[in-house]
Amino acid sequence: MTKKILITDTILRDAHQSLLATRLRTEDMLPICEKLDKVGYWSLEVWGGATFDVCIRFLKEDPWERLRLLKKALPNTRLQMLLRGQNLLGYRHYSDDVVQAFVEKSAENGIDVFRIFDAMNDVRNLEEAIKVVNKVGKHAQGAISYTTSPVHTIELFVEQAKQMADMGVQSIAVKDMAGLLTPFVTGELVKAIKDEVDLPVFIHSHDTAGLSTMCQLKAIENGADHIDTAISSMAWGTSHPATESMVAALRNTPYDTGLDLELIQEIGMYFYGVRKKYHQFESPFTGVDTRVQVNQVPGGMMSNLANQLREQGALNRMNDLFDEIPRVRKDLGYPPLVTPTSQIVGSQALFNVLSGERYKTITNEVRLYLEGRYGKAAGEINEELRTQAIGNSFVITTRPADYLDPEMEKLKAEIGSLAQSEEDVLTYAMFPDIARKYLEERASGNLTPEVLLPLPVAGEVDTTEANSSAVTEFMVDVHGERYHIDVKGATAKNKGKRHFYLSIDGIPQEVVFEQMVSGEVTGDGRKQATKAGDVTVGMSGTVVEVLVKEGDSVKKGQPLFITEAMKMESEIKAPIDGIVKAINIKGGDKVNQGELLIEIE
Repeated sequence: MTKKILITDTILRDAHQSLLATRLRTEDMLPICEKLDKVGYWSLEVWGGATFDVCIRFLKEDPWERLRLLKKALPNTRLQMLLRGQNLLGYRHYSDDVVQAFVEKSAENGIDVFRIFDAMNDVRNLEEAIKVVNKVGKHAQGAISYTTSPVHTIELFVEQAKQMADMGVQSIAVKDMAGLLTPFVTGELVKAIKDEVDLPVFIHSHDTAGLSTMCQLKAIENGADHIDTAISSMAWGTSHPATESMVAALRNTPYDTGLDLELIQEIGMYFYGVRKKYHQFESPFTGVDTRVQVNQVPGGMMSNLANQLREQGALNRMNDLFDEIPRVRKDLGYPPLVTPTSQIVGSQALFNVLSGERYKTITNEVRLYLEGRYGKAAGEINEELRTQAIGNSFVITTRPADYLDPEMEKLKAEIGSLAQSEEDVLTYAMFPDIARKYLEERASGNLTPEVLLPLPVAGEVDTTEANSSAVTEFMVDVHGERYHIDVKGATAKNKGKRHFYLSIDGIPQEVVFEQMVSGEVTGDGRKQATKAGDVTVGMSGTVVEVLVKEGDSVKKGQPLFITEAMKMESEIKAPIDGIVKAINIKGGDKVNQGELLIEIE
């Protein structure tokens, strides 16, 4: 049987999100669009995922303007986005009126295909988005977040596909975000879906474990209609199979894609040059890493957790963390490890490992999860943990968004005149803090994108007036942000202090490091916590809100302040009964493990 295989290329979204921290700028996309538009792809994925966050936080670009420019430059190709169901692009559920507005504006600005998934695989969280996509006449694609566990069976995934078909999707995608699929399981899963659902099936698989090309071939042999690939210069590793490789593999077979291999190779050479421009953002996970088949931790999540442990001086606990993640996942009913559930599971496991006591600190997101606010888990929840976290609080068993009031008018009022369009309001809805900062900078005409560093010249040596002229270069990841550090020299130690001369992202700095002993003051002017009533944090982060004031009487276990780390919030509670003697923090402060933040007598 002859069956042309259709291709979606991820080069303008997921490929550089997987390999270059989503840093590709619009200015480097537009010059190649004329050739991309001639290839004959079924679609190009250009939007969604971390696009919004990175555009406004780092690149100082309007993501909506990027979409409009790409639509104009790619008139003959469908543009596709990844949508997190009721989460849209954020980390919480939004009310239905926000979902409606977001989908309508996305379609109006250029999106033709909406790949809609839910981190819990709870199809109720897809219902509103599917309905609106069909209403505006665009392609609604339902996605299964592939994962493995004692409760995730082929029968369960097939049932999910059937439910999405009943909701009105026009195609089904198997979304293997971590590279967990294996070839023969892929074939079995695709055949089972095709036997029950009369819709096109797409295969989206990351190559973390080096298996994705074999998975795609078995999928095709068992009836898959579409595959996701990435131009070779942005392929493999935690990205996707190379477009050129799959086009060549299927050439002159019953599954021939019909795409022009030479034209795609020209595009590959363009991105080969572009990738060098972003060398400072290169993922350390560029090769094959089969550990994901055992611990199920996606590459991006793995690097983030490693950086968190490094910040706490506990990188030697990495194996403990890999042991704890599956235990937390089991307690939470085996959610797939995809945004935002990957952050929910990963951050809670990290707290458990660092505190030395499981669930001594429970993140706010885990509490919300256990209240049913993210949806229904496929497995059984640990009821003892649920009781510990939320007590006798009401647990949602229906669609979580049914309990959300309309938000659009409130969001418009909050952002006020800074929003020049409904698109601006929606950007604010996705990421309130960084969107407000972006819109304020735009209003003042002070949008300054992060620096792109020139490629280092082999053999080049910098000089400085400090003791050493050698340059030590390295990358540092802090809460998901990557910095390029050049250490250019240091003075001798003097009374426990030492001056280091360095540059951060090309900007010269002078830093003083001070050796600390018990009771000494940190660089933030804080002493170390030493007594029973001294309150500190188990993980470095940012203070979101202080809940008490000096002189307040507090009970053991009472929340004192909220911190954010790894995009997750946690309540820090009183260790004893007593009176708040001193508060050494305020909202927005950076805090570190061991620092004395609140004193209770």
